[in-house]
Amino acid sequence: MPDEIALLVADIFEAAGALRRSGEATAAAEGQTQARWQVLSVVSDQPRSVPSAARRLGVARQNVQRIANELTKEGLTEFTANPDHRTSPLLALTPEGHRVLAAITARAHASHQHITARIPDADIAVVRAVLQGLTAAVRQPDGAGSRSEPGPA
Repeated sequence: MPDEIALLVADIFEAAGALRRSGEATAAAEGQTQARWQVLSVVSDQPRSVPSAARRLGVARQNVQRIANELTKEGLTEFTANPDHRTSPLLALTPEGHRVLAAITARAHASHQHITARIPDADIAVVRAVLQGLTAAVRQPDGAGSRSEPGPA
């Protein structure tokens, strides 16, 4: 019997690649990239410092800084004073940034509806629960907490 977890991991990577390509196409329709879309999105609910945005996205601060600078030059974001840290300004969306993000989000919603049209909502909920459990297990250092029996001493 094949190693089911290895096959699952391969399926996840394949799905992630397909979703990444779909996301790039969605963002490109509004003149953006998926990375830029992610930065716009991460500061859409509240202004964040670049390091905070990078942590939330799980990417390098330098990459977010480069993208933030580009978005600011284009008028989609702006840097504002950070009352908690004078040398780390907050990145916020401008009205144009909100407009662009809303357009990308609308396109993404339509794309998601098309992608999932033949997949029942209950199946999507089950897959999400399984992926969340898998992610939690992977995040446990050395699998700690995921065993039902103590490991070797």
